[in-house]
Amino acid sequence: MVELRVVTTDDWPLWRDVRRAALAEAPHAFKSRLADWHRGGEERWRARLEVPGAHHIVALLDGRAVGMAGGLPGDGGPPELRSVWVSPEARGQGVGGRLIAAVETWALRAGATALRLAVLPGNAPAIALYERHGFVATQEPGDLLADGVTRELVMVKALRRS
Repeated sequence: MVELRVVTTDDWPLWRDVRRAALAEAPHAFKSRLADWHRGGEERWRARLEVPGAHHIVALLDGRAVGMAGGLPGDGGPPELRSVWVSPEARGQGVGGRLIAAVETWALRAGATALRLAVLPGNAPAIALYERHGFVATQEPGDLLADGVTRELVMVKALRRS
């Protein structure tokens, strides 16, 4: 059974370990690189978790971290879904959907009417997951990637209170 756990600053070692696992297993899925996160130590990991209004979740299967997702307040716009990852052993079991739903609930409680995300355009499995959960591509240009040509795909989902 998968358990979702909200991560606090005191849980920084757990967040660090699952984030490193995500970057090592799926480097093609993230703008950040594993090497980028070896610098800074505890202070850097705590700082990531201390962003005011942020929400970070880890999925645990039999006590092992098998997924993660974060929600960050929007900078003048809707909040953002970030850092979604599910380990290969837990894929296809609804973990990604549960992580997304948990961030949506956080966003709704914060009064948001939409949730935004940016995904690398070649990451077809992630795009399919987001589309299954109601996200649609926008015309908004995403951040420019390292190649200097390609941009992230920006997607958004309208949120409704049930």
